This record gives sequence, C-alpha cells and structure tokens, in this order.
Amino acid sequence: MPRAMWSGAISFGLVTVPVKMYPAVRAKTVRFNQLDGADNSRIKQQRINAATGEEVPYDRLVKGYELSPDRYVVIEPKELEAIQPEKTKTIEIEDFVDLADIDPVHFDTPYYLAPAVGGAKPYKLLLDAMNETGKVAIARVVLRTKEALVAIRPMAAGSVIGCSTMVFADEVVPADSLEELEAAGEVKTTKRELDIAKQLVESLAADWEPDRYEDSYREEVLKLIEAKASGEEIAVVETPEEAPEEVPDLMAALKASLDAVRGTEAPAKPKGRGGKAAAKPAAKKKTAAEST
Repeated sequence: MPRAMWSGAISFGLVTVPVKMYPAVRAKTVRFNQLDGADNSRIKQQRINAATGEEVPYDRLVKGYELSPDRYVVIEPKELEAIQPEKTKTIEIEDFVDLADIDPVHFDTPYYLAPAVGGAKPYKLLLDAMNETGKVAIARVVLRTKEALVAIRPMAAGSVIGCSTMVFADEVVPADSLEELEAAGEVKTTKRELDIAKQLVESLAADWEPDRYEDSYREEVLKLIEAKASGEEIAVVETPEEAPEEVPDLMAALKASLDAVRGTEAPAKPKGRGGKAAAKPAAKKKTAAEST
C-alpha cells in the first residue's frame, strides 16, 4: 500500500476537497557505486578545503552563493528559514486553463491525489467537471519547504485527479534560442511531400499502449550484472563510429518508407545527393531510457 507524502485539501471557490498526495512515478534506475579499481573497495567522498587541503567536518559547513570567482556571500540557515513560504495544508486553485494551451515542457513531476475522509463527493465532482470541460487547475502548494506551481488535472484516462509540479516560465529555455531552427523556418515543403508524410504518419499510427514500451537498456544492464556476478566472461565488441550519412532524396525516402510500412516490396534504396544509397528506414523500436 503506497504511503501518502502529503495530505491537505484542494480549495476552489468555497468548495474544499480533502485529499492525500501519492507519487505517481517510481523510477527504476540502475545505480552504481564508485570503487577503487585496484581492490574494489568503496570510495569515500571527503570534504576538502580547497585552500588548505584539510578535511572539513560537517559542523563547519555553511551555504555560500558565488558572486564572482572566489567571492561568496554566506547565507545562514535561519535567514533561509525566515523567507520560506508558510507551510499550509491547502492547494489554492488560482485559475482554470485549457490543457491544450500548456506546453508539455512545463510539466515536471507527477503525483496522484486521492480523496481523504469526507472528500469522495467533492473529489468526484471536481474530477467530472475537469473531464467535461477539458480544463486544468493551476495552483500553488508548499511541498516540504518549497512553494511549487502545480497543474491539477485528470490522469489515468480520467479516473483520478493528478497533480503535476511545473517549472516556472523563466526556467524554460526559449526554443527560438536554437540557431539551427532558423534553417528549418526558411524551408518550404510541397503539398505532395506533405501528403506522403501524412500517409506515413497514419500508417504508423497506433493506440497508446504504454506496456508495449519497455526499458530494454535497463534490462540489458541487469542481465550484464547478473552474468558478471555468476562469474561469466563478458566479450566486449568495439563498435566503430559511423560517419554521418548524406541526406537522401526526401521524396524517394518518403515513398520507400511508406512502401516498407505497408508491407509491399520496397523499391531500391533512394540515392543520396552524392549518389550514395540512403539508409533503409528503421523499424519501430521499443524506447529505452538511458538509466545509468
């Protein structure tokens, strides 16, 4: 049974919804320890004074913000405590906005909100209202010692109220700061190219089934660990770096991809601009997060 990490209430208008908050994600990262390669002994991290070279005990550590190289302003714990947001047990809804208007880049960590004692009916009412209107509640809540901006919205196919922490606007890197996007903005595509690209997208369309996508890299890492732990010899094959391939003729690549997806006999690989055969489009692969 999961354990609630926070309990309180959602407040909108004069309506109060008692809720409990649970993590919606449990990361499954394969973690490694640092060892000494000579005898596989665990490495200890030490706190060393950069000026004197001596080890510094915990009771002498202070927080410092670097203003310029080797110039710091020291902040005392009590000074930080004095400006920490007041801890409350309420998620105050400020606005309801359209989900489609929120760029996914703003979403951070997801949580589930479950109704607490006496909160089942107002909880269901809020959930149904958001499902029907397509609206998302924007609110603030203090988690631990930090105020977080959150989006309260239906999750798990609309069956539960979710609460995703959000990054603030000034934390998002503007997409127009990427120089490479200028070239893409100047390119014009033809209607024929777009039509074939849309057909290719439709041919690859499928229902969202999250169980189909497994972290195959993590599974391979665990198999490697198990094999080495049992004393197996691991043969490492060096993979040579491949030179980037030349850009193929776009229209020919689109047609070849569409034929391959539809299960017809794929035509000869289209020639690139330099006369080199373009790479055959890769088949769909299961995504794998690089967890180490």
